[in-house]
Amino acid sequence: MTTPAPLPPMPPGHWLWGHLPERARDPLGLYLKSRERLGDVVRYRMGYIFVEQLTHPDHVKHVLADANARYTKGTVFDKTRPLVGNGLLTADGDFWKRQRRLAQPAFHRERLAALGARMTDTITETLQTWEPAVASGRPLPVFQEMMKLTLTVAVRSLFGVDVGEHTRAVGDAFTTALSVTNERIISPLPYLPWLYRLPSRDNRAFREAVDTLDSIVRGIISQRRVKGPGAGADEDLLGMLMAASDADTGDTFDDAQLRDEVMTLLLAGHETTATALAWTFHLLEQNPEVEATLHAEVDAALGGRVPTLADLPKLRYVGCVFEEAMRLYPPVWAIPRVPLEDDVVDGYRIPKGDIVILVPYVTHRHPDFWPEPERFDPTRFLPENSKDRPRWAYLPFGGGQRQCIGNNFAMMEAQFVLALVAQRFRLRGVPGVPVEPEPHVSLRPRGPMPMHVERREDRSQVRARTA
Repeated sequence: MTTPAPLPPMPPGHWLWGHLPERARDPLGLYLKSRERLGDVVRYRMGYIFVEQLTHPDHVKHVLADANARYTKGTVFDKTRPLVGNGLLTADGDFWKRQRRLAQPAFHRERLAALGARMTDTITETLQTWEPAVASGRPLPVFQEMMKLTLTVAVRSLFGVDVGEHTRAVGDAFTTALSVTNERIISPLPYLPWLYRLPSRDNRAFREAVDTLDSIVRGIISQRRVKGPGAGADEDLLGMLMAASDADTGDTFDDAQLRDEVMTLLLAGHETTATALAWTFHLLEQNPEVEATLHAEVDAALGGRVPTLADLPKLRYVGCVFEEAMRLYPPVWAIPRVPLEDDVVDGYRIPKGDIVILVPYVTHRHPDFWPEPERFDPTRFLPENSKDRPRWAYLPFGGGQRQCIGNNFAMMEAQFVLALVAQRFRLRGVPGVPVEPEPHVSLRPRGPMPMHVERREDRSQVRARTA
């Protein structure tokens, strides 16, 4: 008779609640210390629920790629269904594969080129609104500013000119709906649709916000249908999705599926990028030598002009800065999965129905793959320094077949934001105001992250005036 594999080691916990109190108080500390003390496979008891933490790159690859058919996303993502419907975030199985196949071409790098000017125009407009903060010396709430900026970029990239006067309404409604959705996700209550139908203040606000979004989005889709096939196909993401067709079956998105994918893209392309950008500005302020190198590259590559997609290869260090910020503060800091059958990982039994969590925050600090893991060092991501690093040691956009479809979009947007800010400003922390991570749905900073905005003149502009 075969002896079953042992369960993973478990840190000491409360006799009744297990590890729930420490998970509620400091999840990042719990997961990081447990890997240091017990290894790459750790078991927790969260009340009556058992959780296995896997942090080695080989284990991440096993769950997300090699054995992904044995794992499901679980029910936590169902809490987003009232907002995003059956989009790429929540869909599964053959339906998800069909949706992904249809949507993927819209996010190829060459297709995104059409959105570059719209992105830089939006970023430039936002930076103009920072001028009063420069003049007055009042701190700017950088996290809130990044949230507004990335939402505006997402809305304009999706709808182009059609959103017009609706931009503010879409932004306000989506912000309300996202706030309620985030609270539902972190709630310990299971996904119970009837709970969301109760006449609570949050439920009413959510329903009104979704009704507003549905009215605007469906109206724009209807207008595009009237214009005929291909309307906006080379101008914005909605046009690209509407023009998408499966080469084998001829399938296209119907209006309901388009609505769900639009909501999914607003969700996925908004808070995570804003969070990563906010952390990047904090880390640059803490590391002036990195900031100086970034400024030098931007000055040399752009000479004071607005960047284009063709400039991004020349802004290699800018991209490395953003990647290193996502290593230290990955927006998606934990990825849950549920095994559909018993599994064995690194010699330990992973029981069917438990919750498995992959923790990028911990994997990105694994000392076997990241020397001096707490040090902010963008040169880690230069090709010559990263060629021997395991692919699965770094997963800011997830991995496997469900890797974030918008990773190229996010990287393009981030490089544009960092370059355009670097041309004009330096951001400085407010003395006495701590900056701490808040492990929410994304790994956001706690509070608005106020920073002083100082004007900066790049070297090319100084040379031009003195020539």
